[in-house]
Parts: sequence; C-alpha cells; structure tokens
Amino acid sequence: MAPEPRPNAADHLDDDDYPAYTMGRAAELIGTTPAFLRSLGEARLITPLRSGGGHRRYSRYQLRIAARARELVDQGTPIDAACRIIILEDQLEEALRLNDELRRREGRSDRAAGS
Repeated sequence: MAPEPRPNAADHLDDDDYPAYTMGRAAELIGTTPAFLRSLGEARLITPLRSGGGHRRYSRYQLRIAARARELVDQGTPIDAACRIIILEDQLEEALRLNDELRRREGRSDRAAGS
C-alpha cells in the first residue's frame, strides 16, 4: 500500500480557516499578547485548533476576530462586552447575507413567473 501524499503547504494559502499561525506569531501580527489571545479563548470568542504537540494554532479568520476584539478593548470596552459585540456583529452580517440571498431568489422566481 502506497503512503498517502503529503499535503502541499501552498494548498492552504487561500484558506482563511487553516490554522497556520502559532500563538506567538498570531499575537505579534495583531499587536497583542498571548495572554490576550488566551482570554479570547476563555471567553469562547475563538477556539484555536491544537497542533499534534498541543500548541494553539490560529487561522486568518480567527486573527481578524481577535484584531476586532483588540480594537474594542483598546477603546475601553470590557473584554466580555467586546466578545458579545463581535458575536452580534457576526450574527447581523450573516442575517443580512441570508436576506440578500432570499431577495435574489425571490427576484429570479418573480422573473420566471412573469415570462
């Protein structure tokens, strides 16, 4: 039986959900501390994946969320409130996206019925 081909790292370059960043690198990229990232995990805003050795690994998507939390905290928002705001912003964005999708579908079916 032939061994499975090794995944190519380049396959993940466009994957926002690929856990490419160590905790130290993630903290450096968003200008914060590893403790701040751990606090976001404790607040359940982001849940980093774990490497085989148990180390936290973050995706670009998670870094964007962490950067938004850092913005809010830097403006004086308590971390728990910042996490709730981000969750609500995410829910609103998803609701608006679904609303737009439903409107487009409705428009297509109205045009089809009128033909």
